[in-house]
Amino acid sequence: MENKNLQQGEYDQFRTFLEQQCGIVLGDNKLYLVKSRLAPLMARFGVDSLSALVAKTLSPHERQLRAAVVDAMTTNETLWFRDTYPFELLKSKIYPELKDTRRGLKIWSAASSSGQEPYSIAMATSEYQSQNPGAMKMGVQIVGTDISNTMLDMCKNAEYDSLALARGLSVERRQKFFQDSGNGMARVVDPIKRMVNFRHLNLLDSYSLMGKFDVIFCRNVLIYFSPEVKAKIISQFAQALNPRGYLFLGASESMAGLSDEFEMIRCNPGIIYRKKT
Repeated sequence: MENKNLQQGEYDQFRTFLEQQCGIVLGDNKLYLVKSRLAPLMARFGVDSLSALVAKTLSPHERQLRAAVVDAMTTNETLWFRDTYPFELLKSKIYPELKDTRRGLKIWSAASSSGQEPYSIAMATSEYQSQNPGAMKMGVQIVGTDISNTMLDMCKNAEYDSLALARGLSVERRQKFFQDSGNGMARVVDPIKRMVNFRHLNLLDSYSLMGKFDVIFCRNVLIYFSPEVKAKIISQFAQALNPRGYLFLGASESMAGLSDEFEMIRCNPGIIYRKKT
């Protein structure tokens, strides 16, 4: 079986396809990633080599396969309360600023993966509201989007195995925000689940139907895009934010040279970006 082999020309064609479909730029040295992500699809779609799978993917008529390939290539590892500081800044800086707002607050998790980030935001929100009775009276609505329908199904199901639960979740939060559902699985409790709505979105598309947000989380995603696509996405985020709204990027991501629509705010720890008025 030749599933280990993909010629350079085929790899280059696949890279072009992936960038056009979802903006992700694969480096010259990511062939191992393509192999590991796409190998499980070969049996499912009845092809006996990685080369044949890629050739089939490039056909515009293979819509189901194309969707599965994009799904496989855009699925990212994640964990609860990743990097800690964004969720602490919500409670220590952003919510105190917005707590008396006379409308509901809206937060967008722009690459929700399997749900850990938006549900972590909901848990942090619940903690703040229980410590500050009467704050944000009109409620907080969290929207999670992702390009992967497989991930969105996991998000909506809100059920996680012991391995996923062990990554970044304290014992206290595990006990407070999850209920056992058998077979080593646990489900997010209903009050937290109800705070989050999920929908499919490709970050290359328009955000105009999403409405306006007070906070956007787009963390550890921009690293996969070209500078031009990064600049376009950040510009669209600016349009989607209310005046003086906040944007969280990943700890290793920077807005330098990409946009002048935000001011950088150094916190201790961490950095956030606020939309200029």
